[in-house]
Amino acid sequence: MKLKSLALAASIVAAVAGATTAPAAFAQAKEQFFPVLVYRTGPYAPNGVPFANGYVDYLKLVNANNGLNGVKITFEECETGYATDRGVECYERLKGKGATVFQPLSTGITFALTEKAPVDKIPLITAGYGRSESADGGVFKWNFPLLGTYWINADALVQHVGKKEGGLDKLKGKKIALVYHDSPFGKEPIPVLQERAKTHGFELQMLPVTAPGVEQKSTWLQIRQSRPDYVFLWGWGVMNSTALKEAVATGYPREKMYGVWWAGAEPDVKDVGEAAKGYNAAAIQHGAQPEAKVVQDILAKLHAKGQGTGPKEEVGSVLYMRGMISAMLGVEGVKRAQERFGKGKVMTGEQVRWGLENLALDQKKLDGLGFAGVMRPVSTSCQDHVGAGWVRVHTWDGKKWGFTSDWLQADEMILKPMVKAAADKYATEKKLERRKPEDCQS
Repeated sequence: MKLKSLALAASIVAAVAGATTAPAAFAQAKEQFFPVLVYRTGPYAPNGVPFANGYVDYLKLVNANNGLNGVKITFEECETGYATDRGVECYERLKGKGATVFQPLSTGITFALTEKAPVDKIPLITAGYGRSESADGGVFKWNFPLLGTYWINADALVQHVGKKEGGLDKLKGKKIALVYHDSPFGKEPIPVLQERAKTHGFELQMLPVTAPGVEQKSTWLQIRQSRPDYVFLWGWGVMNSTALKEAVATGYPREKMYGVWWAGAEPDVKDVGEAAKGYNAAAIQHGAQPEAKVVQDILAKLHAKGQGTGPKEEVGSVLYMRGMISAMLGVEGVKRAQERFGKGKVMTGEQVRWGLENLALDQKKLDGLGFAGVMRPVSTSCQDHVGAGWVRVHTWDGKKWGFTSDWLQADEMILKPMVKAAADKYATEKKLERRKPEDCQS
């Protein structure tokens, strides 16, 4: 009898405990958590802030439009200052909160998290940055360098200047100087540029710049002495405006300068203004597009109600757009996963990884999301974790950015073997096996 009483008491306690915890569990079950790694402080803040604002505003817009098929998005920012160690700390602190996907916004942090993500089963989206060889989903199951890698960027720029010279064969005997951030980010384009230099016979001059890049006088002295035909600027943050100021001081023509897509935004040129006129940069599909429907939706549904993030004036600027697009890719990965695993349900990191590997954003879908005229379709697969490789060049006219090239696409004949070789090398070093066909079907 005593045992029965104890059992009854235990069942009552359990029932009461269940009653008190159920609502909290239910609330949690209807929320999809997005960790947001940002850098709103430090030398890279002028570029990091508009990206972060665009990212957060898009998450807010999705919530204003019934969330993820009825599931509310929650998010939490974590300040990295663009420092790899702080980025890893943010990852470790936020991963246990049901993290959907991490977007490090740093190639250094990406390198550090690439081995952690498979263990924790949380995908990494590195749209336009990160490890170029992670385009190979056969080795990098959890990395998604969506829309483009640095190898795609570098190849497109070589193609573009080749067209300006009248053909790639006309690059023979020319000199291209690479002024690059001395970090994993800055070193990413080197293998492709070396391959192209060997193929087309141009000389590649490599000039590293110590982070954050405020001291470049010796670099531009070398440029003044060597007089390269083109300068490719692989910079970020204050390094970009410093390079442009030094180019002005040394008389190097801005129209012969081409930046990576992280060196082609308003903060890079605003302090130089008219003097930066003619400077070019790659654009990872989009540019500054304040007229886009998705931008107008954010202004009407968030900023008009005092719910926007950051100043209204930056909405639609280059880096704001990039943050917004990056958030959209994560959101669409969740929605794609819901199509398979259940609409209206919270998705795990593993389910979202499947969604990102099976993205099917055709033009009709993009137009419906408000991205008409902003970007081209994105379609991923087990082997292809980029999904699109289109680039345009835009040019600063002294007041604003405007597109000055047709769409460019990287040469897969050159890049595919390089990506596979680098991915295989990584797999050998880490003792990994390529994914089997059945893994691609699951």
